[in-house]
Amino acid sequence: MNRAAWHQRANAPAVFWLLALVVVVLFHRNIPVSAWLMVHLLLLGAITNSILVWSWHFAQALLRGPTPGNRGMVARLIGLNVAVALVVVSMIVNVWVLTLVGSIGVGLAVAAQAVVLGLRARKALPSRFGPTVWYYVAACLLLPVGAGVGAALASGISGEAHVRLMLVHVSVNVLGFVGLSVLGTLMTLLPTMLRTRVADGAEAVARHGAVPLLAGVLLTAAGAAAGVMFLCSVGLAVYLGGVIYICVPLAKVVRSKRPTTFAPLSAIAALFWMLVSLVWLLVLSFSAGSWETLHRGIESVVPVLAAGFAAQVLGAALTYLVPVVLGGGPAKVKHRTAILDKAGWFRVVLANAALVVSLMPVPSLVRVGTTFLVFGALAWFLPLLGIALFSKAPGGPSQKAGPSAAQTPALKAQLDKAAAAYDPAPRRRLGQGATALAVVVLVIVAGIIADPQSMPGFAAVVQQPAVVATGQTTTVDMTMKDMRFHPDKVDVPVGNKLVINLVNEDTMVHDLVTAMGAESGRLYPGEKATIDAGVIGANVAGWCSVAGHKQQGMVFSIVATGAGVTAPPATPTNTMPGMDHGADSGPPAVFDFMKEPAAGFKAHDAVLPPTLSGTVHEVAIKVTEEEREVSPGVTQRLWLFNGTAPGPTLHGKVGDKFKITLTNDGTMGHSIDFHAGALAPDEPMRTINPGESLTYNFTATRAGIWLYHCSTMPMSQHIANGMFGAVVIDPPNLPKVDKEYVLIQSEIYAGGQGGVADLAKIQADTPDAVVFNGYANQYKFSPLPAKVGERVRIWVLDAGPNRATSFHVVGGQFDTVWSEGRYLLDGSDPAAGAQVLPLAAAQGGFVELTFPEAGNYPFVSHSMVDAERGASGVFHIEK
Repeated sequence: MNRAAWHQRANAPAVFWLLALVVVVLFHRNIPVSAWLMVHLLLLGAITNSILVWSWHFAQALLRGPTPGNRGMVARLIGLNVAVALVVVSMIVNVWVLTLVGSIGVGLAVAAQAVVLGLRARKALPSRFGPTVWYYVAACLLLPVGAGVGAALASGISGEAHVRLMLVHVSVNVLGFVGLSVLGTLMTLLPTMLRTRVADGAEAVARHGAVPLLAGVLLTAAGAAAGVMFLCSVGLAVYLGGVIYICVPLAKVVRSKRPTTFAPLSAIAALFWMLVSLVWLLVLSFSAGSWETLHRGIESVVPVLAAGFAAQVLGAALTYLVPVVLGGGPAKVKHRTAILDKAGWFRVVLANAALVVSLMPVPSLVRVGTTFLVFGALAWFLPLLGIALFSKAPGGPSQKAGPSAAQTPALKAQLDKAAAAYDPAPRRRLGQGATALAVVVLVIVAGIIADPQSMPGFAAVVQQPAVVATGQTTTVDMTMKDMRFHPDKVDVPVGNKLVINLVNEDTMVHDLVTAMGAESGRLYPGEKATIDAGVIGANVAGWCSVAGHKQQGMVFSIVATGAGVTAPPATPTNTMPGMDHGADSGPPAVFDFMKEPAAGFKAHDAVLPPTLSGTVHEVAIKVTEEEREVSPGVTQRLWLFNGTAPGPTLHGKVGDKFKITLTNDGTMGHSIDFHAGALAPDEPMRTINPGESLTYNFTATRAGIWLYHCSTMPMSQHIANGMFGAVVIDPPNLPKVDKEYVLIQSEIYAGGQGGVADLAKIQADTPDAVVFNGYANQYKFSPLPAKVGERVRIWVLDAGPNRATSFHVVGGQFDTVWSEGRYLLDGSDPAAGAQVLPLAAAQGGFVELTFPEAGNYPFVSHSMVDAERGASGVFHIEK
């Protein structure tokens, strides 16, 4: 096999894992994946394959000695990719044994690479940059350690141990394996990309640069393993110093030859994000008061390392090296390079500008849009690679390399055209960059328009009486903390202009609006704003417009002092949709409990899903805010877990471990509380702001049907607006039955049509409807099926937030009743039976029965006022 064919096949696995990542990103709603799977597809799949292939290639180029065959390298690549596939599958199906076997396989394949490269380096004759091969050796010796730590993390370790092991995993794998490999390669590759010589002193840096990098990795990992955070900080500082040491000669190269093409631009951008991430980690390690706080920071940094550093350097390396190693003569090399460099400036500017915006405290829709821009700019390389591999070079397939070929006038013209595309003129480069920035700006504007709450200027204005301005300004410093404004009253002389210096010192998003139309816009924790409230001529009310916050007491007042003061209305008469002034965003919602749903209606699936496979379950839950129908003709803007109300039902066994990744794609703070786990609520149940994520680990130690819900205040409104679900943990030795259903009762306190739950109705306990599984009477129109004589188990949970239930099947009798951890009837006494399963809010249990004959058996909450306003359905029984 010639060199070109070997390299084409050797790089195929990396391309495959990149394509798998693209599929997962595009179809992640239909695939049970987490963000960590995406990170592993990139780093473990694509990057690890590339490092093995290119370390082998550079060792051959840099070491003086006999060139070995590729057979052993092929075997290592096969072993690596089988092991990576096992790890990826294990992350989807949650089978820890597969994770363990895959981690061992990855470690063995990469360790074998270290041994082979180390033996070659020892036997090779001295060469200028031969020492950089030892970067690869050290990196490949680190990865088996990181793989073992990854397997331990997947086993379900929780608490502080999990947090510390995560830092070990990141430092050894990303900073160690990836960082050492990349920095060692760029010592010679970046000058080659720029077509210039290496800087003076680069050889000495290459010989010594690995020492601080390796020392930094080991110190960081040792500090995390030992629980000494200061040692982690020292390690990160040493590693950062090593990176800067290596970047000095690289900076000299860039100053001497400015980058104009994609490959060096992308490589330089990758180094920038590596430095940013290291500084970020260093600051976090010094400022974090606990390991859990540090862990939250790491979860924010890792995606930046993956997208900003690893993905960009991979694209840079492949863009430059693939045409070179495939060869075929100058024509083919130039032709392929020109294809891979298409829209190079546009892609680099788009990816990096969008990444910068996505890290800012922007509305969630802006963050989602810019994240997809980053992904699109990085993934653009893949179709270009396909075109480059399969397109024909100028001059036709028979064109040979050599001087005679270069003399052909037609071919020379084609090559000059390709070179111009490869190295575009400055005006064209600037045009590409400006276009990319314009795309980012358009996404920002579109996101803000789609989420008007994030934009100041949308509150309705209450007119003040005419007032003569004094020309004086009253300036007030105000903070938002603990769901309150401090101070909550401001005295302003009539005629003075009021300026408020506002700081959000709370842990969740807030804003400030006044009845006069002044607004701060949404402020994330730590953010500041200066609000010009205008000239004050009367008393003015102010509040936080985030849903529920005003009703929770987050209000303040501006008191005009002086003669002739009048008081305007406390709130404006018009409000924008989504602004929480009574939760009305349309005409009143009208419930007709006799009305049938429209054609095409699909009821919520009430069938209990099967138990999750394995004993460790990784579940990704995303918070969204969407308008949904809750009764025929009635829509509300619900806050949802994974797009449904109730959220997904999780089904496991006693002893199972759950790792929940909660991502907030909403426009306000949300959280999650799993009753199925016992643990300190401070960190896992904390409120996260839009765009943030958290990991919630718990072990199901007791059986039952357990409620989970959003615990952000006002909790009652968050639950009533759709943020609840069930975790079913089977009691040991639970007999199998023919049918199992899950029914979750909740209440609807409708705001206006298309609005959110009305907090005043919730506090008065006056629901508009009481429903099973989120929709009034839905199982009257889509009955739950069973057959005569089949044993049916019905799990019932009362999600509340306020009302109890008394579950009853008309025409049926329960022979088995299980409630809140114990059997009330175990079915052993044929003369014993029950007619209802009574449950208070947040309680759950199950009942079992068989239906004696065919027919329709209604089920209801026997609190009849609730049955008559939606808490009813039908079992349809056939022979």
